[in-house]
Amino acid sequence: MSRTLSQRMRAFLELARPANVLTAFADILAGFAAAGALADLLSGGQSALLGDLGWLLAATAGLYAGGVVFNDVFDAALDAAERPERPIPSGRVTRTQAAAFGSVLLAGGMGAAACVGLWSFGAAAAIACCALGYDAATKQHDTAGPLSVGLCRGGNLLLGASAVPGAIGNLWFLAAIPVAYVASIVVVSRGEVHGGERRAMLFALCVTGGVCAALVALGFRADYRTLDALPFLALFAFLTAPSFRRAAADPAPARVRRAVQAGVLALIPLNATLTAGFAAWPAGLLALALLPLSMLVARRFAVT
Repeated sequence: MSRTLSQRMRAFLELARPANVLTAFADILAGFAAAGALADLLSGGQSALLGDLGWLLAATAGLYAGGVVFNDVFDAALDAAERPERPIPSGRVTRTQAAAFGSVLLAGGMGAAACVGLWSFGAAAAIACCALGYDAATKQHDTAGPLSVGLCRGGNLLLGASAVPGAIGNLWFLAAIPVAYVASIVVVSRGEVHGGERRAMLFALCVTGGVCAALVALGFRADYRTLDALPFLALFAFLTAPSFRRAAADPAPARVRRAVQAGVLALIPLNATLTAGFAAWPAGLLALALLPLSMLVARRFAVT
């Protein structure tokens, strides 16, 4: 492989944020577990579910990567001033090439979801619409912007649950957890370049506390194993609270970027908590195994 081809492939990978895509896999596992499908699969009861899980993982990869690619397409002018090292402003990928790449990824994601069923396709289409809406229109809005990204992650969890007919209707409320948490990270991320505001960091801390309380409250459900989930919840709190607290004390750009990176990667233990709660701790470990891999990839490719 020529050096030029290798460099072009790396540029396209940078656009797709591969470390973040791995966190989206954890959403699918959490939704799959909440619907009861992961426990059935691991017990060997319904081996056909393995195919559905594979299609849903492929779907979320395409949807997430396509959404962040279009983020760079619409932000090309801003990135030229603030992040000239990004693939489009640096000239390694043209804006047209990036738009074509993003379109293929989104279409592929929806196509993979359609292989599971109509509900899965509908969830995938909704996620794609939310992602493009954020990229093109709501990003600069103080409320609609963070909410749009949060809805993408909440929808992603429900995409995982869509493998079981009727599960989305029964589990829709679970989407509120990633919606609130991810929206708070987006609020914090607005200080990555020029520094943030202390109140944004405190807001993220409060939301993180609320998420922890919600995950504990799920223990009132008969199908949720609180003791299995608690170790994963403790890891989630350990990864997020210190970073947000340091950024609140000094919201300089470098600290804000570290807080955002920690917040994004912590989506894996958050989802591992849900996975363990609904499908026992071995399933939680399966989801958590994505964390070291995501952290390794994050060393080579930007998370934000």
